[in-house]
Amino acid sequence: MQGRMVVRSRLAAKRGLHAVLLSILLFTGRSAAFPMVVQPGDTLAGLAERIYGRVQNEGLLVAANGLDASGGIAIAPGMRIEVPAVSYRRVAPGDTWPALATELLGAPQRSAVLAFANDSKPWLLPTENAEILVPYNLRFVAEGTSSLVDVAERFLGSQKRTWMLAEYNGLKEALLDPGQVILVPLTELGLTEAGREAARRAATAWSGVGGEARAEQAGAARALPALLADARAGRYVEVVARGVGLLDGSDLTTVQRASVHRQLLEAYVALGANGRAAAACREWQRAAPRARLDPARLSPKLIAACRR
Repeated sequence: MQGRMVVRSRLAAKRGLHAVLLSILLFTGRSAAFPMVVQPGDTLAGLAERIYGRVQNEGLLVAANGLDASGGIAIAPGMRIEVPAVSYRRVAPGDTWPALATELLGAPQRSAVLAFANDSKPWLLPTENAEILVPYNLRFVAEGTSSLVDVAERFLGSQKRTWMLAEYNGLKEALLDPGQVILVPLTELGLTEAGREAARRAATAWSGVGGEARAEQAGAARALPALLADARAGRYVEVVARGVGLLDGSDLTTVQRASVHRQLLEAYVALGANGRAAAACREWQRAAPRARLDPARLSPKLIAACRR
């Protein structure tokens, strides 16, 4: 009886692991706009060249940060600016282009732009589980005498796209009043490798609105003693369930992540999951590069798993 319960527990743990792996494969993080701190010697033209590989995109940085107001505002070291970038979204079952446009762009009539940006048509259903590109909505404030024609040529590269701007913003008149705000959907915002690295650094530095990551790490600190207690008591199925839950549901510190993977290594070896044990060991050593496979502290089975 007890043996059957252990088998069922192990199967449940494996199903949990499979669910976690599936969620990781289906998840796609958004790039979106990201913040960047101006460094000494930076210019908008230089930033545009470094981030986009196009000095012409200086105007995007100007408009996105309202730097053209009152005749122009200079940037200074320490200033945090917004860098426009597209984002991405996975299509879920039941999604339609109007529904996605409402969720991602703020209005159902923007479905045409969203569909065309993804080589589709607004009257067709988006392909389930496809990764779609979401345009960046550039906020443009009209000054003096300006029109949709001017905006289309300036930001979209062609006056022929005036109709698209009118439909996107629900406008019937091409002329814009001073102070009138419209949105310009931008899709051609490819980043250079330096730009992608800046986006990755920003995602790490500014992740977690309102301190969610800090709260998760505090929760993990409270949960880790129970994980260690399970490992010491030989409750390896519980170690896997608890450890995978911590890795999947919390933004752990590097030290916390190393501790979880170290306990998972031991649990996987005990459960005979050698492939996962080897992967856990790699993650442990990646998070704790000074960790050593010391025979005085690790059993031969753990060391063998790490050397796979």
